[in-house]
Amino acid sequence: MSELMMDAPYRPGALDRATQGVLGKPLDRIDGPAKVTGAARYAVEGAPANTAYMAIVGAPVGSGRVTEIDAAAAEALPGVLAVIHGDRRMAAGGSNAQRLSAQGSDRIFHRGQPLAAVVAETVEIAREAARLVRVDVEETPGRFDARAQTPQTDHKTGFLPTIAKGDLDAALAASAVTIDRTYTTPVHFPAALEPHATLAWWEGDKLTVRSSNQVIGSARTTIAKLLGVGADRVRVLAPFVGGGFGGKTGVGPEVILAAIAAERIGRPVSVSLPRAQSAALVHHRSATVQRIRLGADADGRIDAIAHESVAQQNDDSGFLEPVPFGTLPLYRGTVRHFRTDLVRVDLPATGAVRAPGEAIGTFAVEGAIDELAERLGLDPIELRRRNEPEVDPLSGKPFSTRRLLDCYTQGAARFGWPETLPKPGTVREGDWLIGIGMAASLRGNFTVNAEARVRLAADGRATVECDMTDIGTGTYTILAQVAGEMLGLPVDRVDVRLGDTDLPPSAGSGGSFGAGSAGSAVVLACEDILVELGRRMNAAPDELELKDGCVRAGGREVPLAELTRGEAIVAHGKTGPGSQSKRTSQASHGAQFAEVAVNAITGEVRVRRMLGVFDVGRVLNEKTARSQIVGGMVWGIAYALTEHAVVDVRTGQFVTPDFGEYHVATSADVPPIEVSFIEEVDEHANPVGAKGVGELGISGAGAAVANAVYNACGVRVYDLPITPDKLLAGLPDV
Repeated sequence: MSELMMDAPYRPGALDRATQGVLGKPLDRIDGPAKVTGAARYAVEGAPANTAYMAIVGAPVGSGRVTEIDAAAAEALPGVLAVIHGDRRMAAGGSNAQRLSAQGSDRIFHRGQPLAAVVAETVEIAREAARLVRVDVEETPGRFDARAQTPQTDHKTGFLPTIAKGDLDAALAASAVTIDRTYTTPVHFPAALEPHATLAWWEGDKLTVRSSNQVIGSARTTIAKLLGVGADRVRVLAPFVGGGFGGKTGVGPEVILAAIAAERIGRPVSVSLPRAQSAALVHHRSATVQRIRLGADADGRIDAIAHESVAQQNDDSGFLEPVPFGTLPLYRGTVRHFRTDLVRVDLPATGAVRAPGEAIGTFAVEGAIDELAERLGLDPIELRRRNEPEVDPLSGKPFSTRRLLDCYTQGAARFGWPETLPKPGTVREGDWLIGIGMAASLRGNFTVNAEARVRLAADGRATVECDMTDIGTGTYTILAQVAGEMLGLPVDRVDVRLGDTDLPPSAGSGGSFGAGSAGSAVVLACEDILVELGRRMNAAPDELELKDGCVRAGGREVPLAELTRGEAIVAHGKTGPGSQSKRTSQASHGAQFAEVAVNAITGEVRVRRMLGVFDVGRVLNEKTARSQIVGGMVWGIAYALTEHAVVDVRTGQFVTPDFGEYHVATSADVPPIEVSFIEEVDEHANPVGAKGVGELGISGAGAAVANAVYNACGVRVYDLPITPDKLLAGLPDV
């Protein structure tokens, strides 16, 4: 096995010498035909004929304790196979940090907390029986209004420590211009298209789980631990996942309950969470209150920056939204204060949702930067340029690569950013007020442990194998492109197997680290194959030229199928972060631009166009990378204008739990979106030279829309989403 931890820059190697010409190209997804024809099977599709179906019984109140569960009426319903409650294995918390039952601790942590499961012959019977299960409780007053709770400043929750560098009060007092604003964001749901779903079955003492899960290696470990069995007795399959957005990074209660139910009845058990129930059983993004303070001199150079926030979590969970994560290295300033306080609530768990920290943190800091630019009489881009740091302003580390200034320049040129920004509320088209806005994007880059196996078959065809998942991001395709480029093969001669814990382990899809990490493992495995091919060609690996299934060296050209000599050549690659990630500051960057129209009579907002330019290291597939960025920008439109998971603070119940009331952006809301990349291979990040893409697009997108709304109508909204009622009172006279 070829193993390389990133303890030093990975200088140009075989991937840079390759000449096949498939890497980076906007190739169609190789899994596309399977998806559009229905051949791609998701978690609960293609279930065996003897599959039973499960429904979950949730807590009827938001705070209290369970006194009794009476399942008699449910068990009497024809077609019911079992009602499961009181199993001790239900009492453990999964990696989604949600308690699965009151057994062993009869406390109710939130409304909808799973207390029992009904298994029946059909979905309809299971759901009807679940309604018949009687749960008696002693209800207690709940902490359902996060803003009414006292924040905890001295807590150990989350991974971002409090940072207090310099005397903030003194720096602000000495500043020529200051900004002190408070911003709020609501709860956001992950809202993936495929519901949280699981099909579980036992064969003897071995469990197989087919689940909609982003990180199946970790899921396997968690499932084994919660069920009290060895990890070698658990296999998790997720060959296709219909979106995740962070909500499927852990093991939800439906997975454990399905496994217990399948063991109980001796048949496969299928469960798909109804959309409304997902609001209670799947973690969501925390609502936040964010205070931004900026202090700058008369020329706009920032001396002090503070991003202090409050996020929420229940008593049974350990995650805390890292609100200022994207702000840490974004702008210069000697005095830097960053803190996230915690409020405990009796609500479902909060967790990592697409771009945790940066997605909503950029709304606040980029709004404050725009307000500072206006106070100084500077163009918003010029202010950002003046505050571009040469090194990480917090740690002093050099940036691995950072092309943010180029993103500003190219983005402004492509968007048509004017030399002088029109004053708010001055550009009209009939009843519509027109405005433009921009914002910076930043998403921290991570490389994690990942392994891959590459098999060059006797016929010269290659197969890539690892347990990495494809959640709609294009993993199948980019890994085929990496292997094809390295081995000189067209993509149609590379097969990719993913989503099976029997394959070499990766870190899965999350944190935007999947492509760079798994792709690097493929590079290392292919390099070992090149060593063997070089030996057979009597040439050094760097003397080989591989293209279209042939190897050239020393004046000879030999087909790969001939060099294999009738037997497969198999290699295994492993990569990990190493010390290089500690020596450099690593992130993906971008600049986002938006044009909006605000109706001067109704306050309706329409986004008319968006554009973004992004620095993501090596682009592995221009089409799939662009698709990921566009998806993030669409989400930015939605959280800026419509997404709002409303909590009834009297009961702790979400009153907008499904797509009928929780409004994501649809086709009619999305304008033409243009995306381009500034490509610079990041030799400090990983062997493939790629940085994170998936979560970058959402970072800054909502801020660009919010800034454009202000430029259109002169009303600056500090409380998302920007709905007409928040604009009407401040609109200029018609």
